[in-house]
Amino acid sequence: MARIRSLPDPRLSPEVHQYLKSRGIPFPDCPPFILTPEPTDYPGAVFDFDRVDLVRDVFQCLRHTQGEWAGRPLKPDPWQVAYILAPVFGWVAPNDAGQLVRIIRKVHIEVPRKGGKTTLAGGIATYLTCADGEQGAQVYAVATGKQQARYCFDPVKAIAEKSPDLGPFVKITADRIVHTSSASYFAVVASIADLLHGANVHGAIVDELHVHKDGKLVEAVETGMGARQQPLMVTITTADDSRQTTVYAQRRERIEQLARGAFKDPSTFGVIWAADPKALAGDLEYPFQESTWRRANPGYGISPTRRFMVDAAAQARQSPANLASFLRLHLNLRTKQDTRYLDLGAWDANLGEVSEESLTGCECYGGLDLASTGDLCALCWDFPDGEGGHRALWRLWIPEGGSSPPTGLVSLDLRTAGSASIWARQGLLTVTPGNVADYSYIRNAINQDRARFSVQELAYDPWNSTQLVNDLLADGAPMVQVRQGFASMSPPTKELQRLLLEGSGRYLHGANPAVRWQVDNFAVEMDAAGNVKPSRKNASDKIDAVVSALMALDRAMRHEGAGEPAFLGSA
Repeated sequence: MARIRSLPDPRLSPEVHQYLKSRGIPFPDCPPFILTPEPTDYPGAVFDFDRVDLVRDVFQCLRHTQGEWAGRPLKPDPWQVAYILAPVFGWVAPNDAGQLVRIIRKVHIEVPRKGGKTTLAGGIATYLTCADGEQGAQVYAVATGKQQARYCFDPVKAIAEKSPDLGPFVKITADRIVHTSSASYFAVVASIADLLHGANVHGAIVDELHVHKDGKLVEAVETGMGARQQPLMVTITTADDSRQTTVYAQRRERIEQLARGAFKDPSTFGVIWAADPKALAGDLEYPFQESTWRRANPGYGISPTRRFMVDAAAQARQSPANLASFLRLHLNLRTKQDTRYLDLGAWDANLGEVSEESLTGCECYGGLDLASTGDLCALCWDFPDGEGGHRALWRLWIPEGGSSPPTGLVSLDLRTAGSASIWARQGLLTVTPGNVADYSYIRNAINQDRARFSVQELAYDPWNSTQLVNDLLADGAPMVQVRQGFASMSPPTKELQRLLLEGSGRYLHGANPAVRWQVDNFAVEMDAAGNVKPSRKNASDKIDAVVSALMALDRAMRHEGAGEPAFLGSA
């Protein structure tokens, strides 16, 4: 569906805009920093106005329990309706039985502290338990420990206890809110053991994802949703301190990739309110401006209040530690420097047809990244055009793998929302039998390419050298060692960035989506002299295709000679 650019926020669908207009809800003036697409293109998708109305009605049956708002109805704010409730609950599509069910199954919401998370979680949990039309629904407050889980459950319990419109329909105990007519309940779960006693999860509110040490509990909840027709997991959290390997970091990166269009997953929806980290880098006063507070806090003026932010900002000026806390908790900024190096927009600007037929007989240089035996292997052929430009062609392989535990293609499918299988069907990713890389298959493929192209050199990393390299040497392949340190990798990494930013098709790559996903994952490390190299530990996921391209580009640059960036030796 074409987007109407005159809409107040063109990232939201015309259907959501129309819903707000038809219900007399003013359009919010607090657009989120990051917003993923709605599932408008999902097969059979329709927007159900009545479902959104029902969710809002349930909210308004509840009552605030604290402060000046105590006793008043829990009326959703316009920003909550526009950017969360309407997209999540409005979009439905037929299931296999022809019933209309929700398309979105996973929701990730980030707002700073005092951003109304308790009331939002309470309303959604109550709806899923009491009004979603699900018999025996099991809805959980999910956290890393009993006490943390109660921070999510107890406020919802208090809301239910203080809501007379809800009282006749529920039974409230110390640990559960039970909807008597449907035998559904909302309860606390803080460990996998708690969850495994017959759990058939319909809904879950995951509180403060950034404090989860690993993803096991969240994965267990997701696994427990398999038998429900329209389950919903809602994660409501603030930002973390930019650690790279946490469950929060993985989920945040996934939402950012969906928002950028790196791949599609209509079952996942994410919305993140935060200040602009780029503005912070260029203006030391940016965190202390009221306009910044408004941008990061959709409920600014009510929750948090202006007085609260003034006081918090005053404390932030007093020490670096207070400032870091202020940036993360009240502006929702991840406090560590981002390691992203390649711009996805620049990558897309260099797409162009790379025809294998037209490259037959052309000189090229290869880069082979074998990675681990059970994961992705990548080969890139770099064809210099003689005028400083390059055309790139990839071969990607992955073993078929298995599901327990997920390995190979199965694992990659889980991490790409099923895109890996699509890439395989499109011929962009070759799946080899078994649980480990089939090096004989890769060897044959390389030799077939050697017969087709004029291969001058094929680079490989000696640290991860295998029998495959020896076999290729025996076949007469022109193998060349390229180590993965700063000295070897900084020149081609900087050159690739330069070529992409220069644009005009200087690095044509054929718009391979499997490679594009890895470009979006790519991150670097930098030394004191300003040299860079690929960083697998900082990357959000696989980057093998990019590493293979850098090795191939390194050999092409050495052949061309002119314009090669210099390695900056440390003092």
